[in-house]
Parts: sequence; C-alpha cells; structure tokens
Amino acid sequence: MSISGLALGGIDFEQPQGDCGLFGPDTLAWRVHGDFSSMLCGGVSALLLQMLHPLALAGVWDHSNFRQDMLGRLRRTSQFVSGTTFASLADAQRLIERVKIIHLQVTGVDPYGQPYAASDPDLLVWVHVAESYSFLQSYMRYRHPNLSLASQDQYYREVACVVAGLGGSQIPTSVAEVEAYFQRMRPVLRCDQRTREVVAILKNAPAPSRIAVPVGKLMVWSGIELLPSWALDELGISLFPWQRKGIDFAMRRVGNVLRWAVRNGSWHRAMRRVGRLP
Repeated sequence: MSISGLALGGIDFEQPQGDCGLFGPDTLAWRVHGDFSSMLCGGVSALLLQMLHPLALAGVWDHSNFRQDMLGRLRRTSQFVSGTTFASLADAQRLIERVKIIHLQVTGVDPYGQPYAASDPDLLVWVHVAESYSFLQSYMRYRHPNLSLASQDQYYREVACVVAGLGGSQIPTSVAEVEAYFQRMRPVLRCDQRTREVVAILKNAPAPSRIAVPVGKLMVWSGIELLPSWALDELGISLFPWQRKGIDFAMRRVGNVLRWAVRNGSWHRAMRRVGRLP
C-alpha cells in the first residue's frame, strides 16, 4: 500500500458516515478506480500519454521533482485520484481547491518557446483525458473486458466533474468524443529527448521494497503495452505479439494476487463509510 495515496495520510475515508462524496458506491468511477492493480498500470500508461504533450511535459519537468522522486509523484497523484473519488465531499472539494492553487504557480515557457500554464483549460483537459482513458483501458483489460459502451460513456461523464472543478472546459464525455479528441490532438504531440528520459525513468523507477521490484517492472511494461498504437509509434516503442501475451499473462495473475492482498484500501474504507461493508 506504500505506493497508494493512503501512504500520505491526511484523509479519513471512513468519515463522516453516510457521505457519498462526489460519486457514490453505485457509480462507474467507484468501480473503475476501486481496482487497485489495474489503476497502477493505468497510472503508468496515463503518465506516458500525458508526457507526449510538450506543454504538459514542460510543466512537470520544470516544476516537479519526479526525476528524483518518482514514487513520491505516484503517491501524490494516487492520493488526488483516490481522494476525489472515494473521500467525503468536503475532502474531495478540498483536494480540488488545493490543486487549483498549485496550478496557478506552474507557469513557464517550453524549450520550443511556447508559454504554458497548468491552469490552462485546454491543458487540464489533455491531462484528464489521457488519465481517464488509461484508467478505463486498464480496467477493461484486467478486470472487466466486456464493459458495455454505455457504461464506458457513463464513466467518462462521471469523472468529467473533477476536471471541470479544476477549470477544464469542453470535456469529452463519451468513447466517441475521446477518440475524436485524440485524433485532433495528435498533431500537437511529440516525442523528444525529455520524453524519452521520462520513459527511461519509469522503466528504472525504484520499487517500494526489494520484493516489489519485479512487480513494479511488470506494471511499467503493462502500462506501456496499454498505450494506443499511435502513442507507441510516437514513443518509438515496438512490442512483439509474444511480448504482449507475456505481459498480459503475468499481469493478470499479479493483479489477482494484489486484489486478494489489498483488503483495506480507499474503496473498502469508503464502502464502510456509506454502510456497504461491515
């Protein structure tokens, strides 16, 4: 659990009793974000996808210590996602407001001379779509491959409220809209030396413990394998069919073990808060 947002503390997911937060136990957001193992793989995939946008990359590169503390960044991202999903309404709103304040300080100019601001509505939407797409793809790959198109659309509609709260606008809220959005964005994306360095950092990121090293590496490669083909091409990564099958085979089994091991995560605590678990 040390890689999850729970490791940072500061949120009591079990209080106040009966508070459903932003979403509630019957939503797709709770179902998708409640599967810890697929969320970890989706998080890796999301970061790689996000970093293909030069302005998103510049903001992280210039204003984050992720190169020295990748685990810390993953924990902070995990806390924001789990908190906005599973915490009480007050805690979720507090997290959103805190990130909005941080975003106001993240401004600059990228190496190509383009100004950026983390509070830019368009940039917020890019980060959100890359993240929600990746979480959903991972959930469908490793937990629920037969999730209906209507349910997928519902997921996108639900989670749009978070990026809207951060200041995003014109947010894609269906599978078709997300696919069209990616097609519009592709001319903007690029892979340069710094993007490749992010890939290298992820591949060599330290694990929370020695025993977790092989699992961590598997999750990184699972995240890579989940990327759409055009993103893999942009990153210059090729995977043979046998590699894909091997990653899929191993991750499914590791995912089952993690689901058994994680018995008191954010989802479990939130479910107790709303009276769904003893």
